Amino acid sequence: MSRIFVTGSADGLGKMAAQLLIDQGHQVVLHARNKLRAKEALAAVPGAETVAVGDMASIAQTRDVAEQINRLGPFDAVIHNVAVGYREPRIQTEDGFPHVFAINTLAPYLLTALIDRPERLVYLSSGMHRSGDISLEDLTWERRAWQGAAAYADSKLHDVLLAFAVARRWSEVLSNALEPGWVPTKMGGAGAPDDLDAAHRTQVWLAVSNDAAARVSGRYFYHLRPRSPHPAVFDVERQEKLIDACYRFSGVALPT
Repeated sequence: MSRIFVTGSADGLGKMAAQLLIDQGHQVVLHARNKLRAKEALAAVPGAETVAVGDMASIAQTRDVAEQINRLGPFDAVIHNVAVGYREPRIQTEDGFPHVFAINTLAPYLLTALIDRPERLVYLSSGMHRSGDISLEDLTWERRAWQGAAAYADSKLHDVLLAFAVARRWSEVLSNALEPGWVPTKMGGAGAPDDLDAAHRTQVWLAVSNDAAARVSGRYFYHLRPRSPHPAVFDVERQEKLIDACYRFSGVALPT
């Protein structure tokens, strides 16, 4: 039996992954952005151990979530599922960042840096990462006219870069990324064409399976199979450029 923390597990794919893990006999800690959502999450996912509470749009609250998890620890895996979608308007957070960047990029970075290292890390990306801006020159959209879909694509590119940077830096941790497909969740929309039943299974498999195919690191997956990501994510200099930027924005260093 493994112990797993799943971010963004009050609904959508995070909730589905959490429930599947519990059904398989694992211990699961949920995450929700506020106390009301936490209560709803515990009711919606029977058998969950508890729930960490904090809004990932806030650096301070994300740091607090990491502290909550470390007090509960240790954990065998963390699934970085929390995200907002491609239809987001430009919303500025309390820290002065675009909402999409704060939740989809900076929060996974902060939790990775601050949570005591588990054996496995799983990062949810998207097929849209292939259209992300590989220059990493305007991460917080200060010079570009806002485009929600492009900001989302950028953030999902960042998630793969982060997963691969961690795999390279932390040889004892299995760190991988995946795309769940365009599925009909609240984020994906009712008309999304991919298979919802398959969407959450890869993150669960990477978090707990003893299959040799799942016990790898620095790989990218789609529906339990390897898939080629954007070639730029293998560039060590680009990985480090993102890590350095997240450090500057947050004041939190990723341990080497």
